[in-house]
Amino acid sequence: MVKAVVGANWGDEGKGKITDMLAKESDIVIRFQGGSNAGHTIINNYGKFALHLLPSGIFYDHTTCILGNGVALNIPFFINELQSVVDRGVPKPHVLVSDRAQLLMPYHIKFDEYEEERLAGKSFGSTKSGIAPCFSDKYSKIGFQVNELFMPEDELRDKIKLVCDRKNPLLEHLYHKPLLDEEELYHTLISYRDMIEPYVCHVSAYLHQAINDGKHILLEGQLGSLKDTDHGIYPMVTSSSTLAGYASIGAGIPPYAITDIVTVAKAYSSAVGGGAFVSEIFGDEAEELRKRGGDHGEYGATTGRPRRVGWFDAVATRYGCMMQGATEVVLTVLDPLGYLDEIPICTGYEIDGKVTRDFPATSYLYRAKPVYTKLKGWKSDITGIREFDKLPEACQAYVNFIEKEIGFPITMVSNGPGREDIIMRKPQL
Repeated sequence: MVKAVVGANWGDEGKGKITDMLAKESDIVIRFQGGSNAGHTIINNYGKFALHLLPSGIFYDHTTCILGNGVALNIPFFINELQSVVDRGVPKPHVLVSDRAQLLMPYHIKFDEYEEERLAGKSFGSTKSGIAPCFSDKYSKIGFQVNELFMPEDELRDKIKLVCDRKNPLLEHLYHKPLLDEEELYHTLISYRDMIEPYVCHVSAYLHQAINDGKHILLEGQLGSLKDTDHGIYPMVTSSSTLAGYASIGAGIPPYAITDIVTVAKAYSSAVGGGAFVSEIFGDEAEELRKRGGDHGEYGATTGRPRRVGWFDAVATRYGCMMQGATEVVLTVLDPLGYLDEIPICTGYEIDGKVTRDFPATSYLYRAKPVYTKLKGWKSDITGIREFDKLPEACQAYVNFIEKEIGFPITMVSNGPGREDIIMRKPQL
């Protein structure tokens, strides 16, 4: 009854479309980690949307959408995004917010900007959305949970003083920036309380009851395996776990309740931000793929930044599916590759003269060179095709080869941006 949709790679795999599609059969869709620092692009009858905090199930009136306790909650951003969707004709979704979600504060965004400025050429390529400072405060135990907005005034003011006592020395002596003001911070929190109060819910209790009632629950992940804090390309990772296993923590449900893990991978590779990317391509070759790829080009849904692109990386994807515990794989954005005479697939990494098929830790990745197997291209437009055996033989061979290389069953192939652009496939494994 509980299904997770997660990414196998660096993010940008097309999870939004798959979540949107599966939400049709779901009672509840829940975001269990991340924040507003990345987006899911969805195209449907209402238009084209780049969602950031809102779960991708908001377009169905039968679905309850939830922001779980694992989310970094920027309250004004959430309220504005919700209103912007309604303003475009979408019926107001039923949205709940966990009373244990961490608040992303304005000073988190400032600290993100200040640190990137301080690091200069050695920065992490942050989206400057405040995500890392927010999660840093969470684990330092000086963050604010949603429920704390409703504390008695004296208790809330005591915590504000604690936060300012920790933050202001850094602002003064490390960053040389304006200090936090306790009174201003108090009024900010009270305004947040008034904004979020209609949505607050004891989400773990709500979900446990939903599981007992046999409801269909869809867990929506942000980014992908290779951006996971522990198992990704550290330190060029996000600040929360991107793995399906974390969903039990970030949503507040038992791990054994998650029965299906739909892991999404692109038919080529793309990434936003820095970090190791073994199959990356450059120059005119990259620009051609970037121009043709994604939905009207490979550019970040949140930042608008050009995405780095490369050929399909079977080593990274196999690892990503393994870490997610994939029960099935969806291969997306297959259609842009129809212009190529031949298509390389990275099937191994050469590191210090030895070839490996296992995805190594980051320090080895920077020395890795891709080992390619080249497959014949199909040189045609495959959009509109709805049956796998109607695809060109070379296109079928490409998908079959990837499935064999990664060792996980590919059950769906996406060949266009719309909900209906999906091919159901019988796995060969």
